[in-house]
Amino acid sequence: MEEKKSKTQKDKAPSKFIRFTGTAFQMGGTIFLGNYFGKWLDGKYGTDYWETTITLFSVFAAMYLVISQVIKLSKDDD
Repeated sequence: MEEKKSKTQKDKAPSKFIRFTGTAFQMGGTIFLGNYFGKWLDGKYGTDYWETTITLFSVFAAMYLVISQVIKLSKDDD
């Protein structure tokens, strides 16, 4: 009886594919928003380094989020 209960709970959980698809959209959105904010700052202050700096920071932040989600997903499987 307990075996059936755990199996149905597993079926209700989203699949790994769906989780990673959401993670890809999150990563893309983070980088896009960082780039957009950097362009806006460059336009506002007449500089040419904010876009590059903030985009690189966004890439590292997105990679950190992806790695932390993968670690969390691997711990959930155990």
